[in-house]
Amino acid sequence: MELHNMPDPSFTFAFQPIVDTMAREVVSYEALIRGLGNQPAYRILEQVPAERMHMFEEKARIEAIDLATRLGICCDLNLNLLPRSLDTSPTAILSTIEAAHRNHLPITRIVIEVTEGEVIVDTAHFAELINEYRALGMKFAIDDFGAGYSGLNLLVNFQPDQIKLDMFLVRGIDGHGPRQAIVRAIDQVCFDLGIDVIAEGVETIAEYEWLADQGVRLFQGYLFAKPGFESFPLIHYPERS
Repeated sequence: MELHNMPDPSFTFAFQPIVDTMAREVVSYEALIRGLGNQPAYRILEQVPAERMHMFEEKARIEAIDLATRLGICCDLNLNLLPRSLDTSPTAILSTIEAAHRNHLPITRIVIEVTEGEVIVDTAHFAELINEYRALGMKFAIDDFGAGYSGLNLLVNFQPDQIKLDMFLVRGIDGHGPRQAIVRAIDQVCFDLGIDVIAEGVETIAEYEWLADQGVRLFQGYLFAKPGFESFPLIHYPERS
């Protein structure tokens, strides 16, 4: 059976906010794949053959835009992209742009999250492709920064609008000196390059306070809101001690 004719597992989305704690507002929602019964993403993705993953991911971005606009999104929308999709599918980003136009969602409110977990062999070529779409107003983020293969190389060749600190760096950072040193260095580099830093996976007041003390103002994690199944959840802004 040809890849294009293979059936996909049924899926929908949950949305988790990214908040600006200084402005106390939601700046974006990340679309997270879920099963129709709110099953976690891995339960859906494990049903997709590896050779079809990029096509499935493209379809998912389109459906995420459709659902987010039906829910009345009024801020940015973060969508995930496997880096090699840009080489394997000429429509990987174009179909996302078309879906945004169809739903009257400005391109400037689309943020494409490039996961650092997939190897990018030619970072210069990848950056060239990305910058073509950035010229249209689309924003880009490096997800899981500090956990993968290409983060620093990508920063050399192009500067994304955002990086999302990997959860491993964030977890327990208030009591872990080496993580603190690494995050301070990343934060300084991003400040110098004009890149916004998002602390992802923040779950405790102590993690939040340490990061906020370093100047981080953009956060995502259970401390603020769990993903809302087919909805935008209520936000909890913790009070600092």
